[in-house]
Amino acid sequence: MAKRSAKSMPPSAVPIDVARFEAMAEEATVDAYGESEQICGWAHMLEDHVAVPFETTVLGEAVTVEAIEQRGDTRIVAICKRGRSRQAIDVLELPLPSPSPTGAEWIEAYRHWRKDW
Repeated sequence: MAKRSAKSMPPSAVPIDVARFEAMAEEATVDAYGESEQICGWAHMLEDHVAVPFETTVLGEAVTVEAIEQRGDTRIVAICKRGRSRQAIDVLELPLPSPSPTGAEWIEAYRHWRKDW
């Protein structure tokens, strides 16, 4: 996977608390060996903690985030709906609304964890 810079991430809608994010990363990846298991741990945390559905804007269009799920071994996506169309968007690229949904700090913690990859 290509290394992502902090500049390529959407702006944060959640205040950054590095110590809290690191504790959340520890909780998400405890007992995980290798990238695939770590991503699986994060996917479970996001599915459990981020309140869906919520509204956000993608490419200037209002969408509803209906679910967060793991795709393959290394991707976590938000399932976005607009009208009858659905699109999976990597949560690393998903703009969060303001105010952010309950549990959005888990998305920000995941972004913080992934930024050094």
